[in-house]
Amino acid sequence: MNALWPRFLKAAYRKEPISSFIVIVGAVDAVIGGVGERWSLLSFGLMMIMLAIALRWWQSQRRDTELAEQPVTHFLPPSSSRPPLP
Repeated sequence: MNALWPRFLKAAYRKEPISSFIVIVGAVDAVIGGVGERWSLLSFGLMMIMLAIALRWWQSQRRDTELAEQPVTHFLPPSSSRPPLP
């Protein structure tokens, strides 16, 4: 488990750094609020985590629609400009 945890965090943080940062901040707030019995901080942290999950879902949905709408770009011509070899 210890070997997989840093690898998972690195992969998640590289894909979506903004939403991953919001999840980390929300998790820290939730832990501090839960341990210190500060229920407003706990609820704020949980709301931050839900906001980050919603943001990540929205970004993934937007990316899928953008990929589907983009036309295919051809960088090479359909036929060679050189004459055929004898």
